[in-house]
Amino acid sequence: MLWQLGGVLERDIAKNSKSKSRKAGNRLFVNLKIGNWGKWEACVKMEYTHHYESPLGGITLASDGTDLIGLWFDGQKYFGALLSEESVPKELPVFWRTREWLDIYFSGKAPGFLPALSMKTTPFRKAVWEIMLTIPFGQTMSYKEIAKRMAQQKGFPKTSARAVGNAVGHNAVSLIIPCHRVVGANGSLTGYAGGLDKKVKLLTMEKADMSAFSMPS
Repeated sequence: MLWQLGGVLERDIAKNSKSKSRKAGNRLFVNLKIGNWGKWEACVKMEYTHHYESPLGGITLASDGTDLIGLWFDGQKYFGALLSEESVPKELPVFWRTREWLDIYFSGKAPGFLPALSMKTTPFRKAVWEIMLTIPFGQTMSYKEIAKRMAQQKGFPKTSARAVGNAVGHNAVSLIIPCHRVVGANGSLTGYAGGLDKKVKLLTMEKADMSAFSMPS
């Protein structure tokens, strides 16, 4: 049975992998033959998912096995953009911790902790996401303010607010990295991949001063 299963998986991975496919397939075949499933998971760099039902709809969590690498409202723009086709559902400690964070958050309170995060993105986007992590519960920051901080950090005369907007829009860990707290310089509620209706509901739940904001025309 293991030999047959090993052969099937070896062919599948050799077919789908774009580099060193034969080598990867051979390692998989040997590991399954000796029954070492844990080494197989490490070999193919498995990704795992978990579903959470929130008051605003379904949410999909993703992990590399240790850290949280993704959190999206189901069906949102760029949903699951960094996940491979090989991701599988699994219960993990990081998912338990993230569920705890989400339970507290959707009760209208600021969680006093973060689950373990791994930002799998470009250095520029990572820097933008780290700035977003500093935005307090119930408060906001403009794209222009983030761009100014980026320029100060990097020692540049200026940073493009448009480039910042692109990085905010591609945030892979919604809610925990709070891209919904980023607004236009004029208070316009724009640019949320989960949808403007959710952005309004999230800020309202956090008791942000909604009188300072406007819907984009």
